[in-house]
Amino acid sequence: MQTLHAQTGATLRVSGQPSGKTVALAPDVDLPAFVMTFARNEEVFTEEESADFVYKVMSGAVRAVRILSDGRRQISAFHLQGDVFGLECGEFHQHSAEAIVDSEIALVRRSAVEAAAQKDGAVARKLWQSTSGDLRRLQDHTLRLGRETAAERVASFLVELSRRCPNDGAVALPMGRLDIADYLGLTIETVSRTLTQLERDRAISIPNARTIVLHGALARTVG
Repeated sequence: MQTLHAQTGATLRVSGQPSGKTVALAPDVDLPAFVMTFARNEEVFTEEESADFVYKVMSGAVRAVRILSDGRRQISAFHLQGDVFGLECGEFHQHSAEAIVDSEIALVRRSAVEAAAQKDGAVARKLWQSTSGDLRRLQDHTLRLGRETAAERVASFLVELSRRCPNDGAVALPMGRLDIADYLGLTIETVSRTLTQLERDRAISIPNARTIVLHGALARTVG
């Protein structure tokens, strides 16, 4: 049984059998699932909680969060629609996961995933291929934090989002400026100032707070 803690302090328990819905965790890998809704900022799971489920974002977006020893928040990943997350090597989650906006999340029992992988090697390979993109993004992100300037980090982040959610150069941002700052290791003031400068340089345009359109070299980088 999994316990999910809401921001309100209430708890939601997942028990019994899946709802009858199946979810594709990878191509041709359909497994029984619970489908649940999570409100904005509600926890999907917490750090060090037993990793009993694997998750897929059906709609909305999720952030992976850790609170550092000095109280600062670190966001290590953003999970967007279609992404699978929460597949841990060990028995417990290494970070918390929170809905960025109202989100619909599918939960597949980890035991069902492991049984399917053990039964069919092709399933195991497909699951690995499906989740290996997260590892690649984490490696790129680590390099970015260590090598790139603030402007380069913000620009790379926008290009990454545009590649993950192609939309004719327009980037829809489910996350706010503070989330972006905590992901890129910057202050919210630096993120806002950098976006303003990119707009002045005509590298981007900002029709509204949650939409950014890439132009010029940034748009060509996506292509």
